[in-house]
Amino acid sequence: MSQQEIIDKTLVFVKTTLENAEGGHDWFHIERVYKNALLISKHESVDRFVVALGALLHDIADSKFYNGDESIGPKLATNFLTQLGVAPNIITHVCNIIIHISFKGGNEAQKFRSPELDVVQDADRLDAIGAIGVARCFNYGGFKNRALYNPEIPPNLKMSKAEYKASTAPSINHFYEKLLLLKGRMHTKTGKHLAEKRHSFMEAYLEQFYNEWNGLS
Repeated sequence: MSQQEIIDKTLVFVKTTLENAEGGHDWFHIERVYKNALLISKHESVDRFVVALGALLHDIADSKFYNGDESIGPKLATNFLTQLGVAPNIITHVCNIIIHISFKGGNEAQKFRSPELDVVQDADRLDAIGAIGVARCFNYGGFKNRALYNPEIPPNLKMSKAEYKASTAPSINHFYEKLLLLKGRMHTKTGKHLAEKRHSFMEAYLEQFYNEWNGLS
């Protein structure tokens, strides 16, 4: 089976698996990350096959929807790619991307690095910021029935991984606890360039949000 055939089958598998997923982590999220990863990889020395599979499978079973279980995604990916006859070393690399792509609160040391992970991680982070990032933030907050904003609950920038995963803070706090930090955590030149405009949009959005909240505009 050719690499393109494997990618095509993976597209169908992911689209079917995430058919009823939460709107911020559905097939369209995967599609956007996939496209961004391919764009970024044009300017990087990477294995584009690994990048493609990593981007497509990175959220096949996001742990936040599985009671925090981070093992399900890699298991699903391994079983699927094994059935397609993908080489074990490529499967291992893709699973490492799935395991290590997550932000994890920003205080968790990343134990695996590769140029391919850098590309997919940048692509995923780009989808968490800007106009779509704002929409995803509030969509997930609504999914979890969180408040939009509560001035009495300040952002917590010193959370452990466990605290970050268990947080029920208002959606606005997420901007400070993750989204506004991502511009400075991009790896690739293209990722850094694309992040600039999206970051500026979020800053402008927050200024307008607070103005409206406080009856100033």
